[in-house]
Amino acid sequence: MLFGAGCLLAGCASGSPTATKSPATPATSSPSTSTSTAPATDGVSKGPDCPLTGTPAPHGAVPDRSALAVKVDNYPTARPQTGITAADIVFEEPVEGGITRYVAVFQCRGTAVVGPVRSARNIDIGILGEFGHPLLVHVGGIQPVIDNILASPINDFELGDYTTSVVQHPPGRVAPYDTYTSTTAVWQMRPTATDVPRPVFTYTSAVPAGAAVDTVSIPFSSYSPVVWKYDSKTRTFLRFYDTSPDVLSNGVQDSASNVIVQFVSIYYGPWVENSEGALEVQANLATDASGSAIVFRNGVEIPGRWSRASLTQPTSFTTTSGRTIPLQPGRTWVELVPTTVSVTTTP
Repeated sequence: MLFGAGCLLAGCASGSPTATKSPATPATSSPSTSTSTAPATDGVSKGPDCPLTGTPAPHGAVPDRSALAVKVDNYPTARPQTGITAADIVFEEPVEGGITRYVAVFQCRGTAVVGPVRSARNIDIGILGEFGHPLLVHVGGIQPVIDNILASPINDFELGDYTTSVVQHPPGRVAPYDTYTSTTAVWQMRPTATDVPRPVFTYTSAVPAGAAVDTVSIPFSSYSPVVWKYDSKTRTFLRFYDTSPDVLSNGVQDSASNVIVQFVSIYYGPWVENSEGALEVQANLATDASGSAIVFRNGVEIPGRWSRASLTQPTSFTTTSGRTIPLQPGRTWVELVPTTVSVTTTP
């Protein structure tokens, strides 16, 4: 079965980061009431909090719909992107050629326009398995990847199959960076996609003990020299490329309440991904997988580990002593960082 092979091809090794850390000063936790979100007895969040952010659901109820993931391009020519700030969780994954691509996951909120939408990757299966039966919106992909997606719990949504209003081509954009969509339109076209995801994180407004941090540098490559800088006024991390703000098409800078650096061991192949002969980037994210991690929230960093037993289980982020690391209620950005990349911080 191709999906079984794909799980193996997602990688079987885990590793520790070669991160270099700048000296940091300790920060103490501040007392606060907990706002953690936990699954209801049936395993699905039914309360007033969004399952993927821990923040109050719009109109006081969690929408009865599946998570919806959109593959968004991050090649420099594809910038600025549109609609990402409405996502509950954004995963940044390494792909061929030293570039990165986004998996923007929506559930509580949607957006009228999101993109540019690009092709799927095998690593997307490992990323999205923890959300139950999510919709994966993309444009194309090599056949082995598509076969594995179709054999997985993910609901495939290939934009190339549609010529209706679900596909948008904004003026001023040039192919292949001109295909956009609407989360509302996709959900409407899949009315039976009502598998509300379970929470994958624990949330609390109490800040865990950690070292104070001002900036986090993640040099994926010269294409994506990612820097996160903490803004104490908004209690969020703002995203930059080196010193240039990562500003979207609406003029809003990308930001996140939580930034998780998840170190992953990657390898290449066996499939050729593009016309230049670059091989597919693979990583094991879901089958007895583990590695080092750093959680950044409220201006502090909490080092620890990540682990995941199976595709349908959420990734666990724990301290070095084994305690769950709670996140700040809000939007989370997960950086899937190769273990060969050195992450540095400034206190």
